[in-house]
Amino acid sequence: MSKNPTFNLTIVGRILAIDYGRKRTGLAVTDPLRISAGPLETVATKDLLQWLKTYLGKETVDEVVIGHPRQMNGEDSESMRYIRQFVTLFRKAFPNMPLYEADERFTSVLAHKAMIDGGMKKKQRQDKAVVDKLAACIILEDWLARN
Repeated sequence: MSKNPTFNLTIVGRILAIDYGRKRTGLAVTDPLRISAGPLETVATKDLLQWLKTYLGKETVDEVVIGHPRQMNGEDSESMRYIRQFVTLFRKAFPNMPLYEADERFTSVLAHKAMIDGGMKKKQRQDKAVVDKLAACIILEDWLARN
């Protein structure tokens, strides 16, 4: 009698990436097995915390990665002061959720290049909401590659 092999597939939660902006925030997420990343949504930043509460309440997410904008010399960009304020609010709202920072230099440039390479028309490429969620996707893809 042959034995059937059993597989233990450990289910892990997704990783969510945030490309925080003062007006709009791009979001991306991995698949449940954390193999690939895909753009998720662009949300008005003023609504971001509530959007996250709703999303994290219905989806299994184990980690969050937020873009850390830096200047070419490695110093924080001016927009980091807004991101730090959001990080404080995030940690209060989700005290048990790991939140990591990832270098986001050139993500918007790479998002534009990806849109051009993907054949998007100029009008579509001017949609900043698309750029924001693609930038979040690039942050997440880079995070997956490094970790």
